Amino acid sequence: MSAAEETLALHMRANGIQFVREHRFGAEACGGTGKGLRARLEAAGLRDWRFDMAMPDIKLAIEVEGGGWTGGRHTRGTGFEGDLKKYDAATRLGWTVYRCSPAMVKSGRAIETIKIIMGLKGELA
Repeated sequence: MSAAEETLALHMRANGIQFVREHRFGAEACGGTGKGLRARLEAAGLRDWRFDMAMPDIKLAIEVEGGGWTGGRHTRGTGFEGDLKKYDAATRLGWTVYRCSPAMVKSGRAIETIKIIMGLKGELA
């Protein structure tokens, strides 16, 4: 877990927001983990993708995008394209994917936006 992910997890817990780390949405969409997962993923055109954090009950995924200023995997061609495929698959499966930067986490902007999204999904009064 990156420092930004850990900070966001602390913000979420402080706000009473329950979440799952490293949620395997590709596997979930294909019947769960276990025997035959690779074949099921391949047949569905999916991979065993994971979200940094997720709220499966409302299909809200949170991705903290690192490496933007350091030339990390997410900003290079292959990694960027792979991330887009992951987000496309998630959207097709009904997920809302919220992407944020470490700076957005640090400033408190990310947790504010997550609470707004949850409110739009009917989870906050």
